[in-house]
Amino acid sequence: MPIRRSPITAAFALSLLSFSAFAADLAPEALLKKAEAEQKSYLATVEQLVNVDTGTGQEPGLKTVSALLIERLKALGAKVETTPASPSAGDNIVGTFKGTGSKSFLLMVHYDTVFLPGTAAKRPFKVEGERAYGPGVADAKGGVAMILHALKLLQDDKFEGFGTLTVLFNPDEETGSAGSKKVIAELARQHDYVFSYEPPDKDAVTVATNGINGVMLEVKGKSSHAGSAPEAGRNAAMELAHQMLQLKDLGDPAKGTTVNWTMVKAGDKRNIIPSSASAEADMRYSDLSESDRVLADAQRLVEKKLIDDTEVTVRLEKGRPPLAKNAASEQLAKQAQGLYAKIDRTIEPIAMRFGTDAGYAYVPGSDKPAVLETMGVVGAGLHADDEYIELSSIAPRLYLTVALIRQLSAQ
Repeated sequence: MPIRRSPITAAFALSLLSFSAFAADLAPEALLKKAEAEQKSYLATVEQLVNVDTGTGQEPGLKTVSALLIERLKALGAKVETTPASPSAGDNIVGTFKGTGSKSFLLMVHYDTVFLPGTAAKRPFKVEGERAYGPGVADAKGGVAMILHALKLLQDDKFEGFGTLTVLFNPDEETGSAGSKKVIAELARQHDYVFSYEPPDKDAVTVATNGINGVMLEVKGKSSHAGSAPEAGRNAAMELAHQMLQLKDLGDPAKGTTVNWTMVKAGDKRNIIPSSASAEADMRYSDLSESDRVLADAQRLVEKKLIDDTEVTVRLEKGRPPLAKNAASEQLAKQAQGLYAKIDRTIEPIAMRFGTDAGYAYVPGSDKPAVLETMGVVGAGLHADDEYIELSSIAPRLYLTVALIRQLSAQ
């Protein structure tokens, strides 16, 4: 006998058919084609961003781009809030989208660059062959555009399977994120996943980054006439040189820790024995315990002096923390590899030597949030006159963001 369907059963069957049709639309090949169709618009956005000077601290350009980003986020349907990135110039821009699911995502990148005023006019955006060039085209205006156009692709498919999707654009990453690091840390802790859009130099995602510290060495001696009474002085420059030689091996190659002395200052006049001297070292590390170890080793070593009656102090100034190697980031990278395989491509999980804002997002000892760096467009020549992005990477990288958000939302 025929089966009579209740209204609820019929509605459920219809919803299954609709879901099947929607799922078919989300096939990897179809999503990649949509990303390819978005490339022209993506490049137009990059051109608009690159052709405005936004060097860190350059308030007029930062204000212009900030207004553009606010407008774009609102047009996509975001609730937008801004806060001054004091002590830095410019605003932190936070756009929030609410969906119907449970998973939360933070997509973040900076919109400042390292370039001087007038650079955009001298070297405006251009496309030559398979690359696009311009100041900040990769680092990180290509990343800003990646976020905006990934959101556009999600919106085009009316995808709302996430719970909360938050965007953060900050204006001061190139000088250490003094006015945005607190916002990054607070927002990250409210989300399940954090994607940061710095550019990789090959098709890769980053699962670990270095932290950055400063090691500060100071010597106090006694001044005297360098010609008639040098023995009456206590030469701080000579003591500083002695200490720098003692401290030259503070790094640990096995752990990837480097400590390099890069700045030295001593003396005011050639005929005066200097009474003070100082040096600064750049420290890079990925092992969270290395900050304490380097400081302890340095303090022990400086106890041995070359010149009596000099005073030597060493201290460590903590800067950007590392995105330390962790299981949650590595699992995200595996999912990225799986999604890339569906479009017959490969993507490599890497650890990078420089530091990024992903370090502020990472919570040591916790799987939440899971952080993945270098989700931006592939490029190189960062901070240089020949900075570029690879055009062939645009569509696959757009695909990656959208596919990850969809897949993770469903888990």
